[in-house]
Amino acid sequence: MAPPLMAAVIALSPICNPPVSLGQTMDAQPHRGATLFRRACIGCHDLGGNIIQPGATLFLKDLQRNGVDTEEEIYQVTYYGKGRMPGFGVNCTPRGQCTFGPRLQEDEIKSLAEFVKSQADQGWPKIETEGD
Repeated sequence: MAPPLMAAVIALSPICNPPVSLGQTMDAQPHRGATLFRRACIGCHDLGGNIIQPGATLFLKDLQRNGVDTEEEIYQVTYYGKGRMPGFGVNCTPRGQCTFGPRLQEDEIKSLAEFVKSQADQGWPKIETEGD
């Protein structure tokens, strides 16, 4: 690498300029929620729908009708599960309500809840992720 280019890479590196808070980390990764959604949720909730339970989509009208229309409520359902939806949280209990697949960390579920709420508020536009 050429010296000026190397200097620019180092100066802009997160190692040299670490975020002050988790909020800054999230701002630096605007597509993190979308990436997590594609990895963990899209199998049942493609385009905000619900292939298992059609009345429990991620569209705002269904979220409101089901009492899950805030980021905190979306976080709780994603972490612990509800009805036929399994929980994805690391400490999800009871075991029968939780996914048998990989669990998500609290900050990942927070990113997902923010993403789902934002998408619902916008009527589920195209999902863009890193690399799109």
